[in-house]
Amino acid sequence: MSLIPSVFGRQSNIWDPFSLDPFQDWPFNSALSTQIRSDLSNETSQFAATRIDWKETPEGHVFKADLPGLKKEEVKVEVEEGNILQISGERSREKEEKNDTWHRMERSSGRFFRRFRLPENAKMDQVTASMENGVLTVVVPKVEVKKPDVKAIEISG
Repeated sequence: MSLIPSVFGRQSNIWDPFSLDPFQDWPFNSALSTQIRSDLSNETSQFAATRIDWKETPEGHVFKADLPGLKKEEVKVEVEEGNILQISGERSREKEEKNDTWHRMERSSGRFFRRFRLPENAKMDQVTASMENGVLTVVVPKVEVKKPDVKAIEISG
């Protein structure tokens, strides 16, 4: 018995969204369908491969993205109306030399693009970003919410 479920008659890893090929059982296998599968697969993996952590602290929202091999000039952090934080960039494909023989190419290249809608308490005009050792850190401070003063009322009786 396998712990990995069978989807459409083949083994698939439920934790890996790229292991399922929705075009696998297409009734035709033309060059066009192969190209469509290739393009969609590349776009999907590039879009989804950039993993970003988002945590909220009492002071603000902190985003961390692993972007190994990218320089800060290759990454854009933008703020849009409606409290939208947008992180994008591009990883260039390694140049191929005529004498090179590739055995495996697993590192992704291409564009990535992620958008996050932040709550109303985000100070979008005070966003900061830094990049160190291939990790992008974006900090969005929060508006300080003043807690109402609590006054004890004596109960008469």
